[in-house]
Amino acid sequence: MTDSLRRNRDYRLLWVSQALSEVGINASMIALPLLVLAVTGSPAASGLVLSAGAAAQLIAGLPAGALVDRWNRKKVMLACEAVQAITVGSLVFVLWTGTATVSYMVTVVVVLGVCRALFEPAEDASLPKLVPPEQLSAAVAMNTARGYVGQLSGTALGGVLFALRRWVPFAVEAVAHVAAFFMLLFLRLPAQERKPAPAGSFHREVLEGMRWVWRQRLIRMIAVCAIGLNFFFQAFYLMVIALAQQRGVPAGEIGVMAAMFGGGGILGALVAPYLHRRVRPHVSIVAVFWALAVLIPMAIFAGNGYVMGALFAAMAFLAPTANTTITTYQLLLTPDELRGRLSSVMSVTLGVAAIAGPAVGGVLMEVLSGPQAILACALGVAILAVVATASPTMRRFPAPESLASTSS
Repeated sequence: MTDSLRRNRDYRLLWVSQALSEVGINASMIALPLLVLAVTGSPAASGLVLSAGAAAQLIAGLPAGALVDRWNRKKVMLACEAVQAITVGSLVFVLWTGTATVSYMVTVVVVLGVCRALFEPAEDASLPKLVPPEQLSAAVAMNTARGYVGQLSGTALGGVLFALRRWVPFAVEAVAHVAAFFMLLFLRLPAQERKPAPAGSFHREVLEGMRWVWRQRLIRMIAVCAIGLNFFFQAFYLMVIALAQQRGVPAGEIGVMAAMFGGGGILGALVAPYLHRRVRPHVSIVAVFWALAVLIPMAIFAGNGYVMGALFAAMAFLAPTANTTITTYQLLLTPDELRGRLSSVMSVTLGVAAIAGPAVGGVLMEVLSGPQAILACALGVAILAVVATASPTMRRFPAPESLASTSS
C-alpha cells in the first residue's frame, strides 16, 4: 500500500475490514464442500450447495446494482456484514448441535450469495469517493492484491481449521464479519449522488444501467474481451486440473499450482500501480491476452505441478495491471449514480463466463485429448488477442493522467 493510501484513514478501514472478511470467506469456501461430503457422502450434494451460492449471487447481481445506486452504500455494506455474520453464525450453531442438513446449508449459501452481490458493487462504487482520482488506480490494485492474499491465506487456513472441528472455519468467518462490521461503522463515506426514484421504476433503473454500459463503446468492447478471456481461462483451469490427475500428479502438487497462481497475482498487484502509470493502457491490456495465448500451450509440456504452477504465476502476473487500467477507467468515466449498476453488470457478465467456462472445458476434455483441448483453448485466446490488438476502439484507450484530470 502506498504512503498516501496508508494515510487515508477511511480507505485503510475499508481495506483491512475486507481483508479480514475475505480470509474468513475463503476459509469457509474450502471447508464447505468438505463439510457437505462429511455430512452426506455425496459429491453431487456438494456440487449442489456450491452451485446454489454462485447462482444466487448471479441472479441477484443486476437488481443489486440498482439497489446500491438507490440506497445508502455504507448502510448496504454494514447490513451485508451483519447478515453474513448472523447467517454463518447460525451454521456454526447447527453444526455444534449436530442438526445440519443439506437444505439448511443451501439456504445459508443463498443468503451469503445475495449479500456478496450487494456488497461488491457498493464497495466498488464507494471507492472513488474515498480516494482522489490520481490515487484510484493504486487503490484498485491494492484491492486486487487483497483478493489474492485472502484467497491464499483463507484457503490454507480453511483446511487446517476443518481438521480441528467441522464448525471452526465457519466460526472464523463469522468473527471476521463481526470485526469488519465494527470497522465499517467508523468509515466516513461522503454522500453519493442519487436521483429520486419514482414508484414502480425499479426495473427501469436496472435497464438504464445496462443501456448505459452498452452505449459506452469502449466499456462494451472491454466487456466482450473480458468475458471471452474469463471464459477460456476458466475452461483452461479445469483442463489443467483434469490433465494433472490423468498424469498422476499428486494432490499436494495440484494445491501448490493454485498457490503459485495466487502468488503471481499478489506480485502483479504490487507492481500494477507502477506499470499502470508507465505502460500505455492498450498495451497493458493486450499484453495479458498475448501472454495467455503463448503460455497456455506450454501447459501440454508441464511435467509436474511445480512447472504448471510457475506457468500459472506468469499468467497471473500481468492481469492486475490490465484490471487496474480497466477498472480505473470505468469508475472515473461512470457517473456516481450509475456506478453500482456498472459494477453489477460487469460482475454478472463475468460470472456467466466463469460458470460456462468449466462446463465447456469439461466437455472438451471428454471429446478431445488433453493436449488438443488445451490447444483449442489457446486458439480461442489468440483470436481474442488479435481482436483486442487490432480494435480501433481499444487502441484509443485514454491515458491514466487524462482520466484523472477529467474527473478532478
